[in-house]
Order: sequence, then C-alpha cells, then structure tokens
Amino acid sequence: MELNKGPVGVFDSGYGGLTILNEFLREFPDYDFIYLGDNARTPYGTRSFEMVYQYTRQSVMRLFEMGCQLVILACNTASAKALRTIQQKDLPAFDSSRRVLGVVRPSVEKIGEVSRNGHVGVVGTSGTVQSMSYPLEIQKLFPGTVVSQQACPMWVPLVENDERNTPGADFFVKRDLNKLFEQDSSIDTVILGCTHYPLLTPVIERFLPADVRVMSQGQIVAKSLQDYLQRHPEMDQRCTRNATCEFFTTEDPAKFDEASAVFLNQPVASRRIDL
Repeated sequence: MELNKGPVGVFDSGYGGLTILNEFLREFPDYDFIYLGDNARTPYGTRSFEMVYQYTRQSVMRLFEMGCQLVILACNTASAKALRTIQQKDLPAFDSSRRVLGVVRPSVEKIGEVSRNGHVGVVGTSGTVQSMSYPLEIQKLFPGTVVSQQACPMWVPLVENDERNTPGADFFVKRDLNKLFEQDSSIDTVILGCTHYPLLTPVIERFLPADVRVMSQGQIVAKSLQDYLQRHPEMDQRCTRNATCEFFTTEDPAKFDEASAVFLNQPVASRRIDL
C-alpha cells in the first residue's frame, strides 16, 4: 500500500508560531511545511477551553485536508487546552495514522537539564496559566519541583504591534517578572510559555537576576521534533521533502505578510483561508 505523504503542518492562533517555524526551517531545510495562522480569531489566550478546542480542531482538520500527516500545535494555549482531546478523541475517529504534537511537553522535558535548584517560573497567556498544563506536566516528570506561574496578557500585543523596544515594553515586562519573583525568589529558570515571548528576550533578560536561565521554545521544539522523527521513521517517511513553505491566514494576507517580517527574516507571501 502506498504511503500517504505531505508537508508538516504548523498551526498557531496568530504569529507566535513563526518563532517555532523559523527553527524548523533551520533544522529541516529539505522538508515541506504549511503554516496556518488563525489571525482572524486571535488571541486564544483569553478564550474558554471549549472555544480553543473547537478553533484548534477546525485548523488541524484543514491542515489534514491539505495533505499534512503530522501537525505541530506551535501555540501554547492550543497545546494546553486542545491537544489532549484532539489526540484522544479526534485522531482515532479521523485517521489514527496521523499525528498532532504540541509544545508544552518538549519544553518541560528540558527542565531537568536547565534548572539547578528545582525552582521554575512560567510566564504565559492567561489561558495557558489557567490550564495548569505546565505545573501538571512538570510534576509528572520532575516531582517536587516548585513551579510558579505569571500571566502576562500585555506581552503578545507588545510583540504584534512591534512595541518591543519601547518604555511600555520595559514597564510591563518588569512588572510581570516582579510579580513572578514575588511568588518565589529562588526561581533559577524561567520558561517562556508563549511562542511570542522569545522576541522579548532582550527585555526579559534585562529585568531578570543575572544567574536566572531563560528557556525559549523554538530550538527545544525543533530538537524534539528531530528526535520524534528519528524514533518514528514511519512518520518521517510520510513527510515530503521539496524545501517548500506555504503560509495561510484567516485574516488579511497583506497584514499577515507585513507582521510576519517581525518574526521571520524572509519575505512571506500568504494566502487567505476560511475555516
């Protein structure tokens, strides 16, 4: 029987997943990718579990229709609120040979290598923080770790409006990090639990103690995907390799293309898609 083959799908509620895609393109230059941003309905971070699940499911199914055999949820909120249901309920009903992976677990798996004292901070959207996905996953893998979380609702708008190098960015980043460390002054590792946040890294590092380590997801998730494909050669064989990358958005393509320049160091020509 001939294998169904297709590009790797990368889904995000908006632009943040482009930081993940950027690392994928570096790590897998020969592979084909399709990026789908649900920009018309972003942000997901403040939406209910049910809405995030429904929106994420629609996007995953559309990527499946476009031939993807493997889809990465390059969105912490979608990974936190929708991944498990899609894996357990939708995939068996639709096509049990396809796979959907998220970004929370790969990040958590690295904590053992990075944290020296077992005190970890997580910054993320309200949705990711409320889901408790990071503390739950961390306790599964590293019981006894002390986990503190802080929702940072202003950080995504700062990135998407290209306000990263402004006094406003300094104010909100400093304020939210102070709130995080007020919970636990012993934190030695901070997980950036949103794919937008790497673009704020210079600001974040300015307001962190010098010995605190910052975990950014792009490289971690790319290495995790490489490891996954090595362990699952049957899925690797289903990924086409023509070095192509297509972009789709549920919003205005011109707006998407302009904003994407903040995230990717290459011009983007996206197309609009309805879900």
